[in-house]
Amino acid sequence: MHTTAIAHPNIAFIKYWGNQDDALRIPMNGSLSMNLQALTTTTSVEFCEDLKQDDLVIDGQSASPEVLQRVSTFLDIIRAQMPDQHLKAIVISNNNFPMSTGIASSAAAFAALAAAASQAAGLDLDETTLSRLARRGSGSACRSIPSGFVEWQAGTCDEDSYAHSIAAPDHWALVDLIAVVSSTPKQVGSSAGHALAASSPIQKARVADCPRRLQICRTAILQRDFVTFAEIVEQDSNLMHAVMMSSTPSLLYWEPATIAIMQQVLKWRSEGLQVCYTIDAGSNVHLLCPQQDADDVEAQLQSMESIQSIYRSSVGDGVRLV
Repeated sequence: MHTTAIAHPNIAFIKYWGNQDDALRIPMNGSLSMNLQALTTTTSVEFCEDLKQDDLVIDGQSASPEVLQRVSTFLDIIRAQMPDQHLKAIVISNNNFPMSTGIASSAAAFAALAAAASQAAGLDLDETTLSRLARRGSGSACRSIPSGFVEWQAGTCDEDSYAHSIAAPDHWALVDLIAVVSSTPKQVGSSAGHALAASSPIQKARVADCPRRLQICRTAILQRDFVTFAEIVEQDSNLMHAVMMSSTPSLLYWEPATIAIMQQVLKWRSEGLQVCYTIDAGSNVHLLCPQQDADDVEAQLQSMESIQSIYRSSVGDGVRLV
């Protein structure tokens, strides 16, 4: 069967960094995010009798051996549930945004792959099971399965570590303006970065305080309280990057333009503009704001140098088959 799925990346408000279990991608802490409707990964999967190995094409290019191996290992989880476990797959994936630059491309990729491949394999998975499956490919992919505003409960094992929606996309008209300061793939990917988290003396404190941040952020979302939301989102982002910078070896994803945008966001907010920043594992900055402030924020961004492009997105749906 040939199946296609579309998934969206997500931006985490309370972030995932560091694993209890690297193989199963069980996180050290829970996280909160929203899906990004304007950004998409479209993935088609077909299991074939005559293939000797999996074939992976991303944005029109054959994948590297390392990326192909990661996808094949993920497909093995699905093949183990198929009657014909020897079948290899043709996987074709296309993105409308840059990969490996801190815009959660792996989240969208493995959410779409989980949905398309499981359906092509004849599996009929509910949302929770599909979220657990996507997590095995990329932890944050589990958050791109449900719709809207999403919480990933950390859990302690494969069965209880999954994401669920806490509010529909239309609950709160938030906009994410992504200021791209570099489209060059980062030298250290998120998977490698997670493995370094425990080497930071800050990580234990960050994880211990996470339930407090989750509660504050969850309540702010449900009450549409942007002032509280902005403060906790920026604090959480700063904490994660403090862990990265203080790990061994140190990870410093920020560019000068990254810091310049962060400083401007604080200035704009002090002047009355409703906006806050958050940064995933990369140099590009996500500016979150209510829809009514988005045009003003985007105009301010466009006046800044060193910004290559700006992506704008409202709150998105979950993964879907097409």
